[in-house]
Amino acid sequence: MEKHDHKPCCPGKAKYLAGKRILPAPITKDTTVVALIDNMDAYNGGRLRAACHLLRDRYSQEDVTIGLSLAGALTPAGLGPSTIIPLMNHGFVDWITATGANMYHDMHFALNLPMFRGSHNVNDANLRDKGVTRIYYILFDYEDVLMETDRKLREMLIRPEFQKEMGTRECYYHLGKLLDQFEKENNTGQVSILAAAYRNGIPVFTSSPGDSTIGMNVAGIELLAEAKGLGDKFKLKINPSLDVHDSTAIVLNAKQYEKGKTGVILIGGGSPKNFMLQTEPQIQEVLMIPEVGQDYDINVTDARPDTGGLSGAPPSEAASWGKIDPTKLEETVTAYLDVTLALPLMAAYAIQTAPAKKFKRLYDRGEELRAKLIKSYLDNNKEIEKLTSLINKLGA
Repeated sequence: MEKHDHKPCCPGKAKYLAGKRILPAPITKDTTVVALIDNMDAYNGGRLRAACHLLRDRYSQEDVTIGLSLAGALTPAGLGPSTIIPLMNHGFVDWITATGANMYHDMHFALNLPMFRGSHNVNDANLRDKGVTRIYYILFDYEDVLMETDRKLREMLIRPEFQKEMGTRECYYHLGKLLDQFEKENNTGQVSILAAAYRNGIPVFTSSPGDSTIGMNVAGIELLAEAKGLGDKFKLKINPSLDVHDSTAIVLNAKQYEKGKTGVILIGGGSPKNFMLQTEPQIQEVLMIPEVGQDYDINVTDARPDTGGLSGAPPSEAASWGKIDPTKLEETVTAYLDVTLALPLMAAYAIQTAPAKKFKRLYDRGEELRAKLIKSYLDNNKEIEKLTSLINKLGA
């Protein structure tokens, strides 16, 4: 009988067919969230699975410092108490960047001011006439929720602890402390991200503080103080440069002083995503400290990359800016999903498959981290003498 040589005719083909076979188990009444996600083999379901596995296998390590960015109307949708706070309490969030709007709407929950499911198919002019405000199909009372939150916020901002120049990091810490008390007084349980951040020592940043009702109220009180000649009494000034320093110091400390790794969970895009990722260009480009980029990156977005916007930019593009370590792109995932669907599933998966991590309490270490940033800057930047000379000439 003639023998046939079965050597492969296409060398290297096998590596392309080495993945898990697509033959998922059927869903049953006993299927768990973990089993459901592990059973997702393709497309954005597969991307969600990959993100969950990255959380379980990499982000769960104690030496990984995790940043969470939040963009989009997430807190009005209830993702604070349902998802983000449990993830924070599990040790999977070490620092946060968020839109000011998210932190403003976060306050409603601690103040026990209700928001309701409704419909997007309504007459908005009629809503305005009736004093109801809408975020898609989330509905809430204009006077009893928005205006009441503003009133409470203004009373907080006029307290003595706010009367200084500070970044949003410190401002949110003070607000979180007060909101923690409101949670207790209102018997709401843990419902505020800012209150949870205060308890867990998690710094929170907003890169554009004026672009929210919190910043608007700071400006309003400042205007009143100016008009009444009370500028020497109301002294709150939000300085974004302080936030640039303090956020950058977190990443520098994790990578160079503690010899650990950093990972980001980018929920939505926009300014919070960029502010979180720009820590590496700030280290490398501006401060001229040798570094290579974030180690791990999970993006959940509905934005397209081909329009050139930051919201849709993938990790590979970020690597060209030094934001992501180009040698670690296999440890990055982008899932094009609605974040209100993806984030709860990711949080549930992480909490159910990985042990809780110790809190790093980075807020408490602010002065230490800033000192390390200054030292590294002075030790590495080649323009220190030139810039110092130019500064000295100011006003001469």
